[in-house]
Amino acid sequence: MNSVDKNYILQLHSLENRRGIVTGASSGLGKAITLMLARAGAEVIALSRSGAFKTAPGDVSDGIHHKKINITDYTSIKKLLKEIGNDGLDFLVNNAGITARQQAAEFDQKKWQEIQDLNVTAAFNMARLAYPFLKKAKNGGRIVNISSMAAHFGFTEVVPYGVSKAAISGMSRGLSVEWAKDNILVNSVSPGWFPSDMVRQVMDPDRKNKILQRMPLHRFGEPDELAAMVCFLLSPAATYITGQDIAVDGGAMAYGY
Repeated sequence: MNSVDKNYILQLHSLENRRGIVTGASSGLGKAITLMLARAGAEVIALSRSGAFKTAPGDVSDGIHHKKINITDYTSIKKLLKEIGNDGLDFLVNNAGITARQQAAEFDQKKWQEIQDLNVTAAFNMARLAYPFLKKAKNGGRIVNISSMAAHFGFTEVVPYGVSKAAISGMSRGLSVEWAKDNILVNSVSPGWFPSDMVRQVMDPDRKNKILQRMPLHRFGEPDELAAMVCFLLSPAATYITGQDIAVDGGAMAYGY
């Protein structure tokens, strides 16, 4: 490969001169996504309740600006999105989410509402408040919503979470059609099983064994394996992909019997 070809390939996957938002950025997959986007050259506004990485980030990248905020607070995010957007906005990654484990028939109403408020309503509000700025993006706006295997499979004791993630997948498809005319690409990514605090909340040894046997690769994913897909969908290499839900799941969705 000559230097011209190599530079072209690198440019296709670069996020230089891109500026955007990642929610739920303080830990887990959100942290991995934030770091990878910054290393690819993006300026990342990292939103979280803590306003910082919860654990040492390892190799700290330049271009990450942490903001402490509760994204279920509509007034606060409306004000913040205007401030961020006035300086230019190229992408939004809706990653923030919560779950809880409890039988559906006994599920706490308050907890149900908390899950829907953060996983669905806040993501929708982030998207629509970002919209006026994303449609002005020089290279086209991008939204990546983090969905889940729970949008596709039925899992016991986490039904409200599955409902919220099915909503995210539906929202992504609808926005991809409605906003195509505005040069905004909208996709969702459905992670399989990755080590995170949220996954540990709903996992016991029996469920862990069932999960590992359910996927052809028989291992959990590494956060960077998910972050790489998000990075790709935000890059110049993905200009003809919209309205898709892409599984990063070790083959779980392909598994038969």
